Amino acid sequence: MNLEIPQSVKVWSQFIHPILMWVLLAISFYALYLGIQIRRTRSAEGELKKELLKGKFNVKHHQMGSLLLALMVTVAIVGMAVTYINNGKLFVGPHLLAGLGMMAIIAIAASLTPLMQKGNDWARNTHIFLNIVLLGLFGWQAVTGVEIVQRIISKM
Repeated sequence: MNLEIPQSVKVWSQFIHPILMWVLLAISFYALYLGIQIRRTRSAEGELKKELLKGKFNVKHHQMGSLLLALMVTVAIVGMAVTYINNGKLFVGPHLLAGLGMMAIIAIAASLTPLMQKGNDWARNTHIFLNIVLLGLFGWQAVTGVEIVQRIISKM
């Protein structure tokens, strides 16, 4: 049985990955903001600490982190699948390799959560470092992704 995907679906499916990744980049910056608020809360005292605790930044940060992990991996796989469906191959280059690295980084950063919950400072510092690297790669991926989308549009 040979399932043929309509050409119009093939063409427009190429834009799902980039659009969703831009949404995930925005969510990543929101997660960064929440992480900064957690650190502020941890070091605050008195009334300021009481006020910051009301923001429930730790709960929101965990929710955004879980969402990012699930969607980043899923949307990256969708991007590779769409590329393969439309071209019969993946283009092994900096965009793909950095994207695969990003999936590994976010998985490792998330895996440190149980250690951080036990107060492990090296895990917390490693989590922060990995996520800063992730944001840097993500920003670069956004720029190179726009270049790829421009090439796709120019061939339409």
